[in-house]
Amino acid sequence: MNLLGHLYFSQNDQRLMYANLYGDFFKGNDFTGLSPITKKGILLHRTIDDYIDHHPAVLDLLHKLYPDLPKVSGIAVDLYFDHLLAQQWQKYHPEPLDHFLEKFYLTSVNDNKDFSPEFNQFIEAMRKHNWISHYPTKEGLQKMCNGVSSRISFPNVLSKAPVIFEKQKEIIERTFELYMQDAKRYISEYLVRTNG
Repeated sequence: MNLLGHLYFSQNDQRLMYANLYGDFFKGNDFTGLSPITKKGILLHRTIDDYIDHHPAVLDLLHKLYPDLPKVSGIAVDLYFDHLLAQQWQKYHPEPLDHFLEKFYLTSVNDNKDFSPEFNQFIEAMRKHNWISHYPTKEGLQKMCNGVSSRISFPNVLSKAPVIFEKQKEIIERTFELYMQDAKRYISEYLVRTNG
């Protein structure tokens, strides 16, 4: 999943949310010197990514999407799932999405010395432009796809993913529901196992 999915699975822990997002910026397995919360967030991020990458229903969806979205079907699914999570937020979380995001944005991470300058810049841009608030709309999905497409190092067709979403909406929504049912249980059990 993309940004919102990683925030959602951070169990309403603001510091864990930031550490989870940092998982996209931290490479390798040398956690020496990192705070426990940062290490926990990076490992949670990787667990979420690994789970979606191997979920049977998601793998079936990727196979169906690949002809229209070669090389980027996995990225498209991440964005589709964030779009659907934002649209259906009230089904999965008791707090309105705008309140949830406001608390997240108001939490300071300036005291976390683990984060790289690039990550801090990313967070500032995310706050300034309030990216996630646009996720529920068709226009927001298009912006997400255009933005990610421009940062991919190879030529790609991710910008047409919203058109494919409408074309394959039924199976994408069904797969998202199956994934969320399984992922909520899996991630909760993972956090319990790892003393989360």
